Amino acid sequence: MNALSTQLKRLPIVRDSYHHLRELRDWRWAWLTDRRAHISRERIRQYQNRHAGQRCFILGNGPSLNQTDLSHLRNEYTFGSNRVYLLFPRIGFETTYLASINKHVIAQSGAELLDCDAPKFLSWHSREDVAFAEDVAFLPATYGIDFSFDPTERIYEGATITYIQMQLAFYMGFRTVYLIGVDHYFQTQGEAHKLVTSQEDDPNHFDPNYFGKGYSWQLPDLETSELAYRLARHTFEKHGRTIYDATIGGHLTLFPKVEYASLFR
Repeated sequence: MNALSTQLKRLPIVRDSYHHLRELRDWRWAWLTDRRAHISRERIRQYQNRHAGQRCFILGNGPSLNQTDLSHLRNEYTFGSNRVYLLFPRIGFETTYLASINKHVIAQSGAELLDCDAPKFLSWHSREDVAFAEDVAFLPATYGIDFSFDPTERIYEGATITYIQMQLAFYMGFRTVYLIGVDHYFQTQGEAHKLVTSQEDDPNHFDPNYFGKGYSWQLPDLETSELAYRLARHTFEKHGRTIYDATIGGHLTLFPKVEYASLFR
């Protein structure tokens, strides 16, 4: 853990950085006083240890989902994110939970997210971009890398929605987490977090329309996400829990690998 701590301290955006402290100040007051925040905290608390000792699957949205037999997941607990709903008509069911943190995704796809039946965890920063429906809980997502044991206080982005889902899974009490579709590889290259607008079909996700032509999105920060994943693995294992990587052909090497099909025999 010492090596990981050293790496975290070198990040330009971390828990104690000026950038983060300024961002924390900006939203903290509203999170403590706004009625929507109060309701969100109550909604989040309903999930604490709801799934103690159980297993779940976190779906990344990589192209490998197209090689994954998702019919096995119909009766499993699942976390989906962002535009995963494009997959629902194909597989015939929705994920158990749905999360979206990125402000650009919520601004462009908020209405479609709300159309999904699954309970939704959305960024507090985007509260003016999406209706506060009865199945929505806003999350006080903040920059940097730490691991939140109480998402009613704050939850850390770690440069990827997958890290948000890991923290939610821990809070809900899941003992075993399996990653699928977390390819950890993007054909589209460029400066991390840079906002771009797609000029063609999306080659980086399971559907060419995911971030298709005309959709604005931010380029990934795989380096920071790897640091977040390391912290997630450390935290889960410290508490007797495990994150496994069941992605077919994925590039991520930080979690124990397991064959996806073997999980249903």
